[in-house]
Amino acid sequence: MKIEKLYETAKDTAERIWELSPEDRIYEAGGWIPTTLNLKPEESFQKFYGFGGALTESSGYVLSRLPSQVRKQAIEAYYNPKTGNAYHFARIHMNSCDFSLDNWACVPEKDERLKSFSMDRTDKYISPLTMDVQRIAKNEGSDVQFLMSPWSPPLWMKDNGDMNHGGHLLDCYRELWAQYFVTFIKKMAERDIKISFVTIQNEPAAVQSWDSCEYSAKEEGEFAAQYLGPALEKAGLGDVKIYIWDHNRDLALERLEESLKVPGASKYVAGLAFHWYSGDQYDNIKEIAKRYPDIDLIFTEGCIEGGPRNGAWFTGERYAHNIINDLRSGCTKWIDWNIVLDMKGGPNHVGNYCDAPILADEEKGELHFQSSYYYIGHFSRFIKPGAVRVSSDFFSWMTPATVSGHLTDEAETVAFKNPDGSIVLIVTNRTEADLAFEFKIEAAGGVQTADLRDWEKARTAANSKDGAKAESGNPAAPLYLKCPPRAIQTWILK
Repeated sequence: MKIEKLYETAKDTAERIWELSPEDRIYEAGGWIPTTLNLKPEESFQKFYGFGGALTESSGYVLSRLPSQVRKQAIEAYYNPKTGNAYHFARIHMNSCDFSLDNWACVPEKDERLKSFSMDRTDKYISPLTMDVQRIAKNEGSDVQFLMSPWSPPLWMKDNGDMNHGGHLLDCYRELWAQYFVTFIKKMAERDIKISFVTIQNEPAAVQSWDSCEYSAKEEGEFAAQYLGPALEKAGLGDVKIYIWDHNRDLALERLEESLKVPGASKYVAGLAFHWYSGDQYDNIKEIAKRYPDIDLIFTEGCIEGGPRNGAWFTGERYAHNIINDLRSGCTKWIDWNIVLDMKGGPNHVGNYCDAPILADEEKGELHFQSSYYYIGHFSRFIKPGAVRVSSDFFSWMTPATVSGHLTDEAETVAFKNPDGSIVLIVTNRTEADLAFEFKIEAAGGVQTADLRDWEKARTAANSKDGAKAESGNPAAPLYLKCPPRAIQTWILK
């Protein structure tokens, strides 16, 4: 197997998904290398279908205030498969969310027949953005699938009479709320936007100062089995997949099990959606993948909270840490939060400002690409839809001599086999020193060393390691590579 290409993004350099020669990352410093990266391409796991972002009203509003060419640049930066991050998914919201200009609903006043259902507000900023995203992708031979999530029903359907501050959907409106989903999906179809997935409720266990609504796990199961699933089927929309939870990893397993106890829920619940805000409870996602192999696991939201971090590096590293571990846990689709926000991290109608991979200076008409944008790109540009995850792991006989003094979750890796047979291997190094490692491939019942275009340089480097001997053409000769400090690499092997 030959290492064909290498792409790198590194702190304190100009490298941003920069292609360089794989030979340039041969480790030649000498000394004992206690760390090994083992790639096992014959050990396979889940299929993966791509990355995406959220097309919120706030993102649509910010982009509408930019010059047309800058707006196009931002959209292409995500959805152009040739020059951008090659996104294949987009999340939109039905009614308002916190990243809206204010509270609004498609049926703001009590109307139990939904005759007044209006797309005026959706069509102001969200629909134009979705159509532009779809057009840009299609022009380059790609496609986009849309996920729709509600943050709250209209206030008149809730027991607290408020779109904000939690509250519950009134029992008497469960059937009508299901019809609301159907109506919205049909009206988006009239705009040539097909909704492929829905979640029942964004963060159903959270009482927020913004748009929110509470559901128990049982209530989600009942809504899927008794109302939403049948309503979609009756309307000829049975191919729209229903996902539950749409909240943090911490309660994902117990919520899924409780929802699936509802008679009929398993017929309609296609998967579970999750967020990252409660921390690294990846074991819950792994356990779901193990116990419920037919349940699709989709990451639907994550961001850097507390406002924008223009120029920060840790933001990209946080994304890579979450993406790697979600993918290693069984995730099949990974969708980021707002694609673009302003320099305040908004607009947000309750001041819940956040960071985004692209920040826009509306006054200057400029885009600021964050480290998170490039870190996501190391995954989204190279892992193709339908790729199968294969095994890759770091192993160290001792703690490497780094500033942090340990390897655990400072260096991480994930690998996929693309439909064309190529292997995508991603390596991150969050330490302040070079991460040097021996690279081994376990396949065909033995251990192999990847080939390089310049074998003589690799052989010379191997021979300098404390007497190690590597002869030209020896498939078992050691190959020592390095990842620079605070960097991410994507290695392409064929």
